[in-house]
Amino acid sequence: MNYELIIIGAGPGGYEMAAEAAACGLNVAIVERDLVGGTCLNRGCIPTKALCRNAEVVNLMRDAARWGVNCGDITVDYSVAHARKDEVVKQLRDGVQMLLSQPGITLIEGEARFTGPHTIMVGDQEYTGKSIVIATGSAPRGLPIEGADLAMTSDDVLAMSDLPKSMCIVGGGVIGMEFAAIFSSFGVEVTVVEFCKEILPPFDKDIAKRLKQVLSKRGIKVITQAAVKSLAKGDDGITVTYDLKGKEQSLVAERVLMSVGRQPVLPAGLDAAGINVSRRGIEVNNEMETSVSGVYAIGDVNGLCMLAHAASAQGQVALNSILGENHKVKLNIVPSAVFTVPELAMVGLTEDQCTERDMKVVVKKAFFRSNGKAVSMDETDGLIKMIVDASTRKIVGCHICGAHAADLIQEVVMAMNADVTVDVLALSIHGHPTLTEVVQAAARQF
Repeated sequence: MNYELIIIGAGPGGYEMAAEAAACGLNVAIVERDLVGGTCLNRGCIPTKALCRNAEVVNLMRDAARWGVNCGDITVDYSVAHARKDEVVKQLRDGVQMLLSQPGITLIEGEARFTGPHTIMVGDQEYTGKSIVIATGSAPRGLPIEGADLAMTSDDVLAMSDLPKSMCIVGGGVIGMEFAAIFSSFGVEVTVVEFCKEILPPFDKDIAKRLKQVLSKRGIKVITQAAVKSLAKGDDGITVTYDLKGKEQSLVAERVLMSVGRQPVLPAGLDAAGINVSRRGIEVNNEMETSVSGVYAIGDVNGLCMLAHAASAQGQVALNSILGENHKVKLNIVPSAVFTVPELAMVGLTEDQCTERDMKVVVKKAFFRSNGKAVSMDETDGLIKMIVDASTRKIVGCHICGAHAADLIQEVVMAMNADVTVDVLALSIHGHPTLTEVVQAAARQF
């Protein structure tokens, strides 16, 4: 059972790499212990976005009353949203299954463990790979507190087929804020408890504050600078005890979601293979190669950037290394998005990061309320914050809060990837009326 390439894990990084490697003529085996598509497709990005769409429609119906549309009594049958989510996931998973059935790819079901630098066992069968790529992803992380077992993980919440009356979300990161927006739209009383000074710590503070204001207006309670100490089951629900600036406080919710980050899923036998692991994950170099020559680690398992598209990009880098080609993927230019309402998106450095690095930058903002398309859509609550190097006039960061932020950020990603100045965006003709004009409006201020 010898292969030119063995990939452990059939998530976005793994299955996309398998397809491209097979297209390049390599004999590929891909090992998956669960469902193809990985966390992103089955228990992450895709099912969450399906629920986001349902929540968006509910919000639109409620807003329609202000436009004179009689939508009647708007009630949410969550079982319908849950079923639609599962249909979306199945459709896309079937597509991945078909992708992995093409010639040149062997799908092996089971859990892989290393028995040597270039050998793995799946069940009682041994496989040898000239190159091996570890793409085993990550799993939800919990807090080491009393009663932690009473909390749900993001996996549990996506499997939930009914709505609670109230929910406390421990952690105001990307996952926590998306679920907060979703379930609040469905009528759940949501409280978010975040340890840091502001929600969404990786994002620019101006953008995070803007989202917090919008969500607060929609009834989501956000408590920051609060350290959760314990969970306890009571007659009325689960009591969440937390420390807020030195004072112990508590709240009660029917269900609690623990959303405090993710941790790499490491395959067994890494010691036997001689693969180095740090607290962050499997150690890799710029080619995604581990401490063992010919063995690579991509995606969440190396802890560099826990995003599905980052895993795919890292897979491209690793494959280029295996094929002996120079890669041109700029792994430092990675967009990220939060699919709340409104959406958030970012790429590059925040203003605080620029200050910490003593960089001389110019910061400008443009607002959705001045954009014709945004006004027509009744989506005026948003802004774009652009950060440009004062000497080179190149964009070093961009942060968006507003409708279709996840789509708008790509124009800036392209500009940064092409290494052009902000003037290219400012002078490029943008269609009217479109939301992209807000990007241009920000660029024209420099």
